[in-house]
Amino acid sequence: MTTDGTFTREDRKYMKAALKQAEKAIALGEVPIGAVIVENGRIIGRGYNRRNTDHTTLAHAEITAIRKANRKVGDWRLEGCTLYVTLEPCQMCAGALVQSRIDKVVIGASSFKSGCGGTLLNILQNEAFNHQVEVVSGLMQEECTEILQRFFKDLRKRNKMRKKSAVPDAGTAGDISQEQVPDQPAENASFD
Repeated sequence: MTTDGTFTREDRKYMKAALKQAEKAIALGEVPIGAVIVENGRIIGRGYNRRNTDHTTLAHAEITAIRKANRKVGDWRLEGCTLYVTLEPCQMCAGALVQSRIDKVVIGASSFKSGCGGTLLNILQNEAFNHQVEVVSGLMQEECTEILQRFFKDLRKRNKMRKKSAVPDAGTAGDISQEQVPDQPAENASFD
C-alpha cells in the first residue's frame, strides 16, 4: 500500500467524480460512498452506496461500478483499469476487485471498521491469491472523511429529533423502539 501523497491532476479529477457519486448516496439517505472505474482516461463504471434503497447487502458503490464497467468492456476482467473510491473497500468489495483483475485501487478515506485495503486486512494485496491489486490511499482524504462525518452528524441530529418528537406509549416511558429509529451503519461509526 502506498500513501506517498503524489497524486496527479487526473487522480483528483476521478476522485472528485467518486465524491459526486457519494453525494447521490446522501440524496437517498444512504451512507455516502462513491466509486468510479477508469480505463484509458475514461470513466467506464460509476457507483454509489444503495444498500438501504435496494434492500441488499450487495449494493455497495464498488460492486455497482464493477458491474457497469463489466458491461461497458464486455468482459468480467477489468485489467488495465483503476478504481477510485471515497472509502476503503470492505472484505466483499476487496474480494470482488481481486476477482475482477483490476490493476489499481485509489482510496480516499480509511475505514477503521471494515477496511480491507490495508487498514484491518489487506485482501487486495494478499500474495496467496492469484492476483494482487496496487493500492494507493489518502487521495483527497479530508474531503472523503468530511462527507462521511457530515452524514453521520446529520443522522444523529435527525434521530435525536425523532426521539424527542415521538409520542411515548403506555409501556415504554418515552423510549423509542428499534423499528422507529434506523440503524446507524456500524462500518462507518468511527466517523463521528
